[in-house]
Amino acid sequence: MNNQAPVVTVDGPSGVGKGTLCQWLAMRLGWRLLDSGALYRLTALAALRRNLALQDETRVAMVAAELDVQFIPNTEGATQVTLDGVEIGAALRSETTGNAASQVAALPTVRAALLQRQRNFRQAPGLIADGRDMGTVVFPDADLKLFLTASADERADRRYKQLIEKGMDANLAVLIKEIAERDARDAQRTVAPLKPAVDAEILDTTQLDIAEVCAWALALVNQRLRIRVIP
Repeated sequence: MNNQAPVVTVDGPSGVGKGTLCQWLAMRLGWRLLDSGALYRLTALAALRRNLALQDETRVAMVAAELDVQFIPNTEGATQVTLDGVEIGAALRSETTGNAASQVAALPTVRAALLQRQRNFRQAPGLIADGRDMGTVVFPDADLKLFLTASADERADRRYKQLIEKGMDANLAVLIKEIAERDARDAQRTVAPLKPAVDAEILDTTQLDIAEVCAWALALVNQRLRIRVIP
């Protein structure tokens, strides 16, 4: 490991289990948590609330630069997200905000505005970083890089069940279409496209439950960081 606080990055598209895994690892290790996707969602949400066009790169980047956000994992396995000291509600996780976030994330100036902000989360005792370019761009020297993947159909089905459980309307066919479009935007953008780092450990979670994913990740943490955390 280098002389900075250790970092474990977890990258991959939406619906593969990154968020749950990262929250679990942060709680188990007692480390800080960075949900980089939430930064882009917060930027998009703030831009929408200010009636800004998502293609207005200069003004959206200014919004990104002004964000005051914290991620606080709790004992229930969830993460409290605060903006300017105020907790953000369900709007942050809506499909509308997610699609808007994918659009603003493709803007180079927005990504530049958030880059150092993300790196500032790297503090003792360590950081679990959840995103799409954590291991390739934000923390290329991370101590351990994980990349999760799953089929688009499985990811859409997971999201469908989440929405139904929350009492929200959902259409599986629409979700599959939106996921495919988001994947294409993320993979084809010119800056920091979604892809595994060359030294990443890759896991397909299509047929796995979250306990199996967590066990796989923790075994790698114990091995690479030479620490011992019992599952």
